[in-house]
Amino acid sequence: MSRHQDSQTDRKREETQFTPYSAEAIAQEYRYKPWQLFGRAFVIIWSLGLFLLSLLWDKWTKQEEANKYQRASELRQILTRLGPTFIKVGQALSTRPDLVRKDFLDELVKLQDQLPPFDNDIAFALIETELGMPVEKAYREISPTPVAAASLGQVYKAILPTGEEVAVKVQRPGLRALLSLDLYLMRWAAQKFGRLLPLNLGHDLTLIVDEFGTKLFEEIDYQNEGRNAEKFATNFQNNPEVKVPSIYWRYSGRRVLTLEWIDGYKLTDTENIKALGLDPNSIVKIGVTSGLQQLLEHGFFHA
Repeated sequence: MSRHQDSQTDRKREETQFTPYSAEAIAQEYRYKPWQLFGRAFVIIWSLGLFLLSLLWDKWTKQEEANKYQRASELRQILTRLGPTFIKVGQALSTRPDLVRKDFLDELVKLQDQLPPFDNDIAFALIETELGMPVEKAYREISPTPVAAASLGQVYKAILPTGEEVAVKVQRPGLRALLSLDLYLMRWAAQKFGRLLPLNLGHDLTLIVDEFGTKLFEEIDYQNEGRNAEKFATNFQNNPEVKVPSIYWRYSGRRVLTLEWIDGYKLTDTENIKALGLDPNSIVKIGVTSGLQQLLEHGFFHA
């Protein structure tokens, strides 16, 4: 194959990678790939089915309390093995203490930034492809391993040639294909079995799957994320209490995002926050106030 053909192939792949979510297009894509659907469906049903059986067994043998932490850990591990789509579902549930009991919640929270990373060589090769330059040229220094790994990507700490400390977010490989396959199966299940669920959702479950798919496909386009960050920064440019990391576009692409590094702590880490002389309650107030501003003034919400 010639270099020109290689270039055309790469462009087609990139266009496919970043097309908007379309349930119809995905259905068309998998119409002639039943082996992929059956194989993936078997893995999902087997994994979740065994877990549900273990919960029932605990109930029948009155071991629910004794095994609750083990089962919570098992659920996190199952979602991790099933991949990005199910990790995203787990992440969403980890923010809902009103729906999920504490033992499961404590494990699901780990899905936010404590996931197994993918291979460094793959990550660095992707950086070079996206930026069109060697990693050594793009960054004066870069951490040899990720500082955090999440459902769709992992983050390295680096220093630009001009000296700025940055976070380099690199996307996991093969995301669109796996997301598409899982969303197709979720939508099919919602159509076939949604009416049997004891939920008063008020509308078709497929609409929820489609909304989930739309947001996932937007999220795997890091250029879209960068534009949103800049819009968010513009909305709060006159608010000294809200800091938004700057985007370094020269070192960013659709699967790599380089942004300003900011040291800090999670809001739940109250001990370190207090050690800095800050009041956690004041920070919560800033969060609530800025959240209301996003909803009521800007119409642009950071979730």
